Amino acid sequence: MGGNSLFIGKFLGIPVRVHTSWLLVFVLVTASLAGAYFPQSFPGQSPALYWGLGIVTSVFFFASVLLHELAHSVVAQQRGLPVRDIVLFVFGGVSELSQEPENPTTEFVMAIVGPLTSIVLGGIFLLLWQLLQLASHPLGSMLMYVGGINLSLGVFNLIPGFPLDGGRVLRSLLWWHSRSLERATLWASRVGQFVAYAFIAIGILEVFAGGLVNGIWLIFIGWFLDNAAISSYRQVAVQSLLAGHTVGEVMGRGCSGIPANTPLSQVAEHYFLAEGRRCLPVMEDGVFVGLLTIHGMKEFRREEWGHRAAREAMIPRSRLRTTHPSAGLAEALQQMAEDGVNQLPVLQDGEIVGLLTRENIATFLKLKAELGA
Repeated sequence: MGGNSLFIGKFLGIPVRVHTSWLLVFVLVTASLAGAYFPQSFPGQSPALYWGLGIVTSVFFFASVLLHELAHSVVAQQRGLPVRDIVLFVFGGVSELSQEPENPTTEFVMAIVGPLTSIVLGGIFLLLWQLLQLASHPLGSMLMYVGGINLSLGVFNLIPGFPLDGGRVLRSLLWWHSRSLERATLWASRVGQFVAYAFIAIGILEVFAGGLVNGIWLIFIGWFLDNAAISSYRQVAVQSLLAGHTVGEVMGRGCSGIPANTPLSQVAEHYFLAEGRRCLPVMEDGVFVGLLTIHGMKEFRREEWGHRAAREAMIPRSRLRTTHPSAGLAEALQQMAEDGVNQLPVLQDGEIVGLLTRENIATFLKLKAELGA
């Protein structure tokens, strides 16, 4: 979810990003409030007042979703799980963790705290609406809307559709019963898919009943949940398959480098095209100094390749994330995903001894599956 997102700051030390899809939601919610909700509640007021109330209410909605995700993240940190960031997107938000919870108790507490936060927030807003007796005041309508949306958010997230919070609560209970994270994730994902299909079916019925917009929205939610459930199970399954294996078992060892002064035109013709390679170690006086990738070469126009050297297009060693032959294969794959790279140089005693690529890992997984391991 980190792609196509804008960094807006840190809250409690956790980076928060807003996906471009959330900006669309913010505009749509504001327009709906200013164009329908507030005019119906208080007719005869100026458009400026309606839009002002719409913007303020949308900000409260934004803050409520953020507090929901911060609750997840704070509990994760307290339980020793590093939180990369929080991303707010079209369906709400997600706290991106660097690893799965280590036990079902941690999973349960992390999952349940988000919906509980939303429900408590909803109760507070509605209680303020009652205590201040603002039923006939614009502020009262704003409190009632934000209170209602928080209650809806809390209840919706308790639906046992993995990877919604309710689905994670279900997985924690299945994990506790089966003592297997992979098995628990499999069944939680299946329930999540069932919930997704239910959303799609209800959406189709809604469309035929005349509710085109609501129907399409429900179908879209179902489609998203189905994909998320499948993706979440695959991620856990891959981690399980890679567990106990090291980088040294899978890495490519034929890792001949090229001199740093090699023209890019020769690299393209004699290495990338002739050997089908996508990255090359760059050496200078026998020392590994960087990594040249096709992406790096494309930083220069093709007509420049004849007088541009590999050292000009490479990623310097100081900027590279590297790994070790004894490192865990699952951890290395996770590192690639976090950095958004397709390969990691493998170093031992400061010398490059191989390259670990996503293709290496994919081939390993395929062979393991074919061998029935």
